[in-house]
Amino acid sequence: MLRRIVPSVRLALQVPRATTTAVRSTSGSVYEPDYLESLKPKFPQYDSLNVQIKGYDYPQLESYQRFLHGVAEYLDLDVSDCYALPPQQTTVQRLRPNSTVIESEYKLTTYERNLQLNNVDAPVYPQFLRLAQAALPEGVSLRVQEHTDDCEERRYVPDKELLDLKDELERMGGPTTTKKK
Repeated sequence: MLRRIVPSVRLALQVPRATTTAVRSTSGSVYEPDYLESLKPKFPQYDSLNVQIKGYDYPQLESYQRFLHGVAEYLDLDVSDCYALPPQQTTVQRLRPNSTVIESEYKLTTYERNLQLNNVDAPVYPQFLRLAQAALPEGVSLRVQEHTDDCEERRYVPDKELLDLKDELERMGGPTTTKKK
């Protein structure tokens, strides 16, 4: 019985060897300070989202845009921009049954408003979307998409005079690339 105790006592009395280990921060890099890790967002984020609403009733659309802007601010979402696009005119014709005779003609105007949201946390986005859909008025359509260059291009109305001058210049042979002295 004494033999069994002695080996275990010897192991307990041995002095551990000195070893050198590199101390790593929580970020995984020796060269980066820990506070940089705390600056990163806690959840994945959507970079930029466009909330597009369309409808035929202008006051209702404006009121709903104001509501969405308030909801976004309440949820601490970064609303970087709110803008309107020019209205689109559509003509609808109602024909008499089994003929091509026009019975009545309607001119519909579609209005569009956009909210641009930046750095939206992934857990907050479904809450915003549920609130937006729950309060969606009748006759208004809601669409959320990532912000692209096409969305930015649609914002600006082309200058008709400038486009006409460019076409005229092309018809005349295009711009000259060399300077004449």
